Amino acid sequence: MHLPNPLYQGCNVGDLVISAITRGCERVAFISDDTRWTYRELGAKVSQVVQVLAARGLRRGDAVATLSANRPEAFLITAAAYLMGLRLTWMNPTSSEDDHAYILEDSGVTTLFFDPRSFADRTRVLQQRVPGVQRLMRFGDGFGPSDGLGDDLLAAAATHTPGPLVAQAEPDDVCVLIYTGGTTGRPKGVAHTHRVHVTMIMTEMADWDWPREIRFLALTPITHASGAMIMPVLLKSGTYAMTQGFTPEKFIRLVEQHRITATFLVPTMIYVLLDSPARAGADLSSLQLIIYGASPMSPARLTEGIRTLGPVFMQLYAQSEAPNTVTVLHQHEHDPINHPERLASCGTPCVGTQVRLLDDDGQEVAPGEVGEICVRGPLVMQGYWNKPEETAKALRHGWLYTGDMARRDADGFLYIVDRSKDMIISGGFNVYPREVEDALSQHPAVASAAVVGVPDAKWGEAVRALVVLRPGAAVHAEELIALVREKKGAVYAPKGIDFVDALPVTGLGKLDKKAIRARFWQGQDRAVH
Repeated sequence: MHLPNPLYQGCNVGDLVISAITRGCERVAFISDDTRWTYRELGAKVSQVVQVLAARGLRRGDAVATLSANRPEAFLITAAAYLMGLRLTWMNPTSSEDDHAYILEDSGVTTLFFDPRSFADRTRVLQQRVPGVQRLMRFGDGFGPSDGLGDDLLAAAATHTPGPLVAQAEPDDVCVLIYTGGTTGRPKGVAHTHRVHVTMIMTEMADWDWPREIRFLALTPITHASGAMIMPVLLKSGTYAMTQGFTPEKFIRLVEQHRITATFLVPTMIYVLLDSPARAGADLSSLQLIIYGASPMSPARLTEGIRTLGPVFMQLYAQSEAPNTVTVLHQHEHDPINHPERLASCGTPCVGTQVRLLDDDGQEVAPGEVGEICVRGPLVMQGYWNKPEETAKALRHGWLYTGDMARRDADGFLYIVDRSKDMIISGGFNVYPREVEDALSQHPAVASAAVVGVPDAKWGEAVRALVVLRPGAAVHAEELIALVREKKGAVYAPKGIDFVDALPVTGLGKLDKKAIRARFWQGQDRAVH
């Protein structure tokens, strides 16, 4: 076996963690509620956690997971995993119990770290459902007795003396599995190597419009896009503030309190902020960067946001398979006066990211024609965990096929016009119709169901279901919505259900979702970026 020359081997994310901590010194790294850690304190805590995990036998390549609200303690596990070469899965806090159980089983997790304030009950159930999870460790105690559920990680860490940090991973080790929905109805684990995450972090640092002084506020789950922004903030010796749950009042209070200069918001949050009476008299003058993405954004509302909050907006376009840095629409490219059409664009390829619009045969489409956005380079995933067929389908002709269809204008800006996949993006979260349809079909009154995304002023797209009932059966829409919420989580719950006699089908007898969408999208542009 030919081994790469170590002279030319790249760094791993653990090396970047050490760099960030070394650079930061006494500057404030994290703020959350009553928590305030300097970089020096962060380094000490990471060292202590590494020692706890090593003492319990965790070694390079072992699989661990976190289930937590936005807390700095969750990042301690991320940092330790990067350093030790563990394979980490961030559990989406909004997912259902069934999905959490499946993810733990599929990824082979043996150690689960959890937030006892928010997820003690869920963890207790998962412990019973997933025998492979052999060890539970909690971030301190909850608001009540822990009932002996797992070991207290923070108490154990306090018994160790901080020492030097050492990165043990290799660049091509799998460092993270990110679970995203799939057409089969089960989540898919996107396998990212250290090389992928180093590429993502470096690209974020090089090609994004960061303020000189970064005080970043995260209100969306750090298991998603905002969490992928932690490392560039730390490498620039900035401060990362986090909390859970968004209201305009909370957002305004935290921006004013901490003089926040940068944040990530999904478009729904921006709409709510723009429409909130709480904004009257608020001092948001410190904001220099609002990163948005993960959901359709109305150009009209974007124009309103620029007029109200200033030229602070920057858009990212990416997907789990090529995280955070496929394209970018920079602040100066948000020009509603001279180039209003660009407010509907997802920008141009990030520096160093190779992007083409290809057809199914791997050939680049002619200028102005629609093709599938395809990506290649060190940003691209290793593949889907335990799913070789789906990996081969996504990675073909030497490219990652994203499933998003777009055209490119004469200046190189990309405009997403449709998806080849049926995925719905509602309020910044991915919703996969098949999973909703499967949940609905579990009800004894339901004969068949079809789910699509429909235009929604608040959510960008709203989940809507067409349901055919069994002969003689009856059920209230609220009952079906509650069923989906129980099975899949609140994000998947339809905002509306239409009861119909039959679903439209093509000449071949296949469900015709194009016809269904046309009922709701008539005369509207379903551009998504």
